[in-house]
Amino acid sequence: MSQPAGRRAGRVMLVLAWGAALFLATRFFADWEQSRYNPNREPVSVVKGEEIEVRLEGNVQGHFVADGRINGEKVSFLLDTGATDVAIPVVLAERLGLPRGAPVALQTANGLATGYRTELDSLSLGEIHLTGVRAIVAPGFEGDQVLLGMSALKQLEFTQRAGTLVLRQHATDRP
Repeated sequence: MSQPAGRRAGRVMLVLAWGAALFLATRFFADWEQSRYNPNREPVSVVKGEEIEVRLEGNVQGHFVADGRINGEKVSFLLDTGATDVAIPVVLAERLGLPRGAPVALQTANGLATGYRTELDSLSLGEIHLTGVRAIVAPGFEGDQVLLGMSALKQLEFTQRAGTLVLRQHATDRP
């Protein structure tokens, strides 16, 4: 038995509507989950006289994750005051075209590893800009996330209070 053309078209439209709704719901929840992990995808900077201030919100795990740039390329930072240097995964370092310098022994949570020294021409987080930042190309470090360690953070003033981290760069510290 054949159905009338209008009825068949109605069912096709219903299936398409359900497919579109499912697609939109998936996109919404993926964006929502990403914002819970990285609530600082576009860090806001405030200029106060002679200083630039960037406020970062902690994520659901209490970590400070924010998007920024290395040598003009967009990256995601995980702020880590326990890391001596900025640590960059090998795959990301290759994509950024970072040279591998002298080898260096690294003590990581997974044991000893060999990393390679490098220097970042520029690093930015919001309107905070740093130049000539010491970094390590870190093997065994998966993903695209960069550990923003003390080689960058020591150039800034920072305070944490009530789940918010405030980074300040004074005019005298700008490149």
